[in-house]
Amino acid sequence: MNPEARQLDFWLGDWSITGEGSATSKVYLDPDKCLVVESWDGGRGHRGKNLFAYAAEEKSWRGMFVDNEGRAHIFVDGKVTDGTAEFFGPSRGPNGEAVLNRIRVVRLAGGKVEQSWDKSTDNGATWTYQFRLEYSRKN
Repeated sequence: MNPEARQLDFWLGDWSITGEGSATSKVYLDPDKCLVVESWDGGRGHRGKNLFAYAAEEKSWRGMFVDNEGRAHIFVDGKVTDGTAEFFGPSRGPNGEAVLNRIRVVRLAGGKVEQSWDKSTDNGATWTYQFRLEYSRKN
């Protein structure tokens, strides 16, 4: 097992999410601890999964976001260092324009975690806030 593949272990667990009503999340490892899976429920019928894995050959993280409203995003470049994860992936905007997505997962004090999503239409020179969520471990 590659030690880099364990860099997101700080996010494993059952979580309550503030900022989204009664949202919850469960983050766990799947096949032979090679895949980090976040199964989330936004509390109003909006559900999805986020998948992240370390690609040892490329020395980079890969990811995928899928929800039950037909959205799917691929994250082709990611890095995790010292409790901060950043994943980047391309998509298209409503008028077909190129969009760069960025997800961040950051370990906070008190055992909490923050997840944020930003978008850029100028290849990362500037970012537009999409959402920020704070995760608290369930007791």
